Amino acid sequence: MPLMLKKPENVAGSAAPAILIGLFVSFGGILYGYDTGTIGGILAMKYWRDTFSTGFTNPKDNLPDVSGSETSLIVSILSAGTFIGALCASPMGDIVGRRWGLIWSTGLIFNFGVILQTIATRIPLFVAGRFFAGFGVGLISALIPLYQSETAPKWIRGTIVGCYQLAITIGLLLAAIVNNSTKDRYDTGSYRIPVAVQFAWAIVLIVGMLLLPETPRYLIKMGKGEEAARSLARLRRLDVDHPALVEELAEIEANHQYELSLGKASYADCFRGNLGKRLATGCALQALQQLTGVNFIFYYGTQFFKNSGLKDPFVDTLITNVVNVVSTFPGLYMVEKWGRRPLLMFGAIGMFSSQFIVAIVGTTTSSVVANKVLIAFVCVYIFFFACSWGPVAWVVTGELFPLKVRAKSLSMTTATNWLFNWAIAYATPYMVNPAPAGEKGYANLGPKVFFVWGSFCGICAVFVWSLIYETKGLSLEQVDELYAKVGHAWQSKGFVPTVSFQEVRDVGPEARHASLADMEAGAQRKRSVAPVAAEPEAGEMTTHEKY
Repeated sequence: MPLMLKKPENVAGSAAPAILIGLFVSFGGILYGYDTGTIGGILAMKYWRDTFSTGFTNPKDNLPDVSGSETSLIVSILSAGTFIGALCASPMGDIVGRRWGLIWSTGLIFNFGVILQTIATRIPLFVAGRFFAGFGVGLISALIPLYQSETAPKWIRGTIVGCYQLAITIGLLLAAIVNNSTKDRYDTGSYRIPVAVQFAWAIVLIVGMLLLPETPRYLIKMGKGEEAARSLARLRRLDVDHPALVEELAEIEANHQYELSLGKASYADCFRGNLGKRLATGCALQALQQLTGVNFIFYYGTQFFKNSGLKDPFVDTLITNVVNVVSTFPGLYMVEKWGRRPLLMFGAIGMFSSQFIVAIVGTTTSSVVANKVLIAFVCVYIFFFACSWGPVAWVVTGELFPLKVRAKSLSMTTATNWLFNWAIAYATPYMVNPAPAGEKGYANLGPKVFFVWGSFCGICAVFVWSLIYETKGLSLEQVDELYAKVGHAWQSKGFVPTVSFQEVRDVGPEARHASLADMEAGAQRKRSVAPVAAEPEAGEMTTHEKY
């Protein structure tokens, strides 16, 4: 097995433009990661606690603080905004386009939320700012994988879309670094600097997106064939009349026409038949990504480590973020070498094991050595998550859906991610912390909460085996064929596509309600009576060999 990912020799043009564009669009993940990563450190800053406290005193250190219910609101309101934003990404992406959708959601909505958080000195305005910033992040988090999956070459699509998760981890790391550098300030700069730094990330993304093309698949969807050809030519570095580019564009258009021949794409259609199965798979995948407990570490890690008796929780949080970033790189390689199913299974088993070790150590012993073991296996858990479920969940959901419902379905899978993100962010203080005096409803699980996350990781392994299809090396159009022909996920390995949607289209409207297999058979019968001269000459590539 060669070490490097190389473009197949029979693929025309250059992949460099599409790769560079996909990597740049991943930069939006820094907004996502940084925005979610700042709050854990800010909540532990002394000046912020003194300024935003409404009279509650933390029994751990007898200093002013916000209560558990206020903490839940402040942390979880971001996820409530992102949930709504993700659902709104579909109409925005379909009406104004993937590119302009990213520009508007970053430039207006996200930046408005950052402004409110920066000027806030009381909880209500700070919460409002987090909601609007979350709304913008929700839009961005659905539109970026959509843009990437529609522009990337199939042989490296998984790595490119996975870079979105890498950018999220970098954003989390940057948040930890900035928080660590301002935590000892006793002025408004302690929290305003970490919040305001987000303007820089937003400006970079906006300026870059103004220079990038719209996706060719969106332009085909809108009936703009000439613009789609120019966009694809820029992505593949080919002339618009190059045979390989003409063939790829024709196959995209033929697949879209085939999908439209089956009926229009309403939200109700997303829940029916084969599309409903794919949507359920994508939503469950994103829900389980959150239920592994990773955002417990990044939302509440600083407070958790502090309550566990660790001397410098800010540094421990910084260490876990470094591990998160570094561990994502192997995943970007393995997603194309191993495939989606094996990598997700590897991650689920590894997370299950390390979570239970953390839970057992945290609940049975209390010493300096035990704390070191706890941190070590939290880092092991983060390694398994970062190289598997972190990036691959976005890769798989970006590949699942046909063009006519892609924006709608992807927005719902992303919204599911944020819904469970919100639920975990809101519930965690009640699950982990002891009840303040006079309050009820706190489970006080402490480290036992890792038993919960570990159990969900076991469910992840069963889910992968049962429902995740292997889509490595398939074009987005060929994924449709995979789901039409293969009945069970565990039978998907080794699937070889045989359908040309251009030929299926040419069978005629009388076959509109036939199955894809029947339409393919009709196309083959039609091809078998074609003149022998139309067959490819020796050495000439077929459509599927090219793409």
